[in-house]
Amino acid sequence: MDRLNELLQELGLSKVKLAKYLGVSRQMVYNYLVLDSLDKWPKEKKVLLLQLLDIKDGSEASIKKIVVDTEYLMGVEKRLNSAIKSTGSLDSCIDFSGLSKENKTLLNDFIFLLKEKLEDDDPSESASIKYMYYMLQSMDNIPEIKYILGYMAKSNGFIKPDEFAFDEDRQFIFEGILYSALTLYNNGGASKSKLAESHKRFIQEIEQKNEEKLSRTQQLNTVKIQALRELGYSDINASNAGEVFEKIAEIQSRKV
Repeated sequence: MDRLNELLQELGLSKVKLAKYLGVSRQMVYNYLVLDSLDKWPKEKKVLLLQLLDIKDGSEASIKKIVVDTEYLMGVEKRLNSAIKSTGSLDSCIDFSGLSKENKTLLNDFIFLLKEKLEDDDPSESASIKYMYYMLQSMDNIPEIKYILGYMAKSNGFIKPDEFAFDEDRQFIFEGILYSALTLYNNGGASKSKLAESHKRFIQEIEQKNEEKLSRTQQLNTVKIQALRELGYSDINASNAGEVFEKIAEIQSRKV
C-alpha cells in the first residue's frame, strides 16, 4: 500500500478526483488508503482502481513494476476523465458556458468538495463554508485574502513555495508576516491575556466600520425618500428606476 500511495502522488491524482471516480466521499478514500492491503477494499472499488491504473492484479509486485512516464500518465488521465464524464455532469444544473475546460474542472471539483463538507450538517463545517463564501465576496476589495489562500496552498504542499500569482512584493511581505504570526501562535508565544488589548482594538475598529456603513445606508435612504417625494412616486420599480437614480445623484450633488 505504501507504493500505491506513492504512485498516486507521482500521478498527481487528487483525492477529490479519485473520490468522484470511485463514487465515494473523499474521507472514504482516505480510509481506503490507510488499509494495509487492496484486498481489504470493497471488491467493486478495488476493480475500479485496478482498471484506472491498468493493473492486472492488486499485488504489491505488480504495483512496483509500474513506471510513471508520459504515456502512462496520459493513459490514466484519459481513463479518469472518461469515467467521471460518463457518470454525469454539473452542466445540467449549473451554467458552465464562458468557462475554460480547466476552470470547468476546477469549479466541478470545488462544488463536489463543498457538497461533501455540508452533507453531515455539522454546524462548524457549515460555518466554515459560510465564512469562505464571505471571503469570496470580499476578495475584490481585500487583496490580502488572496495572499492568505496562497500561503495556505503553499504550506500544505499544493503549490510551490516560490510561486507568486499576485503582486509578488506585497504577497512576499504578507507571507513573511503571516509565517511569523503563525509560528508565534503555534509555539505558544501568544496568549489570550497578552492579546486582549489588541483584540479589543480589533472589535472597536469593526464596530466603527459598521457604524459608518449604517450611517451611509441611512443617508442613502433619506436621499431616496426625498427623490421619490420630489418625483411624486411612492417606490422604486423597473419603469422609474433610472429616473429615481438620476434624481438621487442630483440631490447628492446639491450637498457637495
